[in-house]
Amino acid sequence: MALLEEQQVDAQLGTLVGYHFAVNADGPKNDVAFIDQPDPHINQNGAKGIGEVGIIGTEPAIANTIYNATGKRIRSLPITADKILR
Repeated sequence: MALLEEQQVDAQLGTLVGYHFAVNADGPKNDVAFIDQPDPHINQNGAKGIGEVGIIGTEPAIANTIYNATGKRIRSLPITADKILR
């Protein structure tokens, strides 16, 4: 989301131009560990979700890295070269 998700429409063709769909090869290898202990405080089933919780900090981490390197604070996604160079 921080670097890839931007839709640009070609005015002549009305199609998405250069839209890159992220795939597994675009990300690092992830190690997943399942904890076989229910947590009754989360919900009635004791089930824990494993959705986007693990990637919540990625976008701000990338934005802060750019800020530390360039002094330019980016506050909207996706982060593109033109936003850094403005």
